[in-house]
Amino acid sequence: MSKIKKLGNTPNAMVIISLTIALFLIGLCGLLTLNARKLAELVKQNVEVQVYLDNDLTTSKLDSIFKLIAKKDFVLKKDNSPQINFISKEVAAKQFIEESGEDYRKLLGNNNPLFNLYSVKIKEEFFNEVKLKEIKADLEKLSGVHEVAYVENFVDEVNKNISKIYLILSVFVVLLLVIIVILVNNTIKLSLYSQRFLIRSMQLVGATNQFIRKPFVVKGALQGLISGLVACTLLIILQQLAVQKIEGLGVLQETSKLIILTLGILIIGTLIGILSTFQSVERYLKLSLDELY
Repeated sequence: MSKIKKLGNTPNAMVIISLTIALFLIGLCGLLTLNARKLAELVKQNVEVQVYLDNDLTTSKLDSIFKLIAKKDFVLKKDNSPQINFISKEVAAKQFIEESGEDYRKLLGNNNPLFNLYSVKIKEEFFNEVKLKEIKADLEKLSGVHEVAYVENFVDEVNKNISKIYLILSVFVVLLLVIIVILVNNTIKLSLYSQRFLIRSMQLVGATNQFIRKPFVVKGALQGLISGLVACTLLIILQQLAVQKIEGLGVLQETSKLIILTLGILIIGTLIGILSTFQSVERYLKLSLDELY
């Protein structure tokens, strides 16, 4: 630190503020990406294939169909338990009346036109239209299965929208990184401009380039680290406020990935501080005396 102080003061605040704003925006994009990924994962885990069963099947036949479905590779399992839910036609009728507000019994009397069914959750890797069609064809071959249904085109639409979100955020992050490098480079160059004659004086007394460069680079690393810490703090505060204000947002939060994101921001900030300072100092080290003026 003593070496840095001897080199004089540079406008630290301007560098730190510029870098903090840029890192905060990158962190915000990262947080949005993590939330979008988690939301997509939850949507995929809750995609269900409805296996409608023939009427008047015996209990043993229902159990047999359940076991056959449970053995399929595409069935989602939690704690080694297949995520298959049996819904009787009586329960299905009750749900239909509650959701639609229409009572079919006024027209059909007590005749229930619905079927017993198994609601089957599918693994994420089978979350595309082609594989779902294959699953439908496979299940419809089972004896006692009347029909298999799922929400068609929904899967492809979700996948397309997720891909668009990732693409937009990726482009935005790349643009931000370019802007950061240019902005921080210019800011650090200006901050070192007043030190150019001091750098020349140190060269004249025999100081090596490495000796001259070191305190500036250390200072750049500290500026990047401080900017990263401030940006991470602001990001965590914003995230906590959002979780408190927006109902259900807490489900999308993953502490482990948030920690990785903050570490990434700290590393990016430190690297930008080091590389930008190194480049700027190197420029002044190579200038001739006439060029310094």
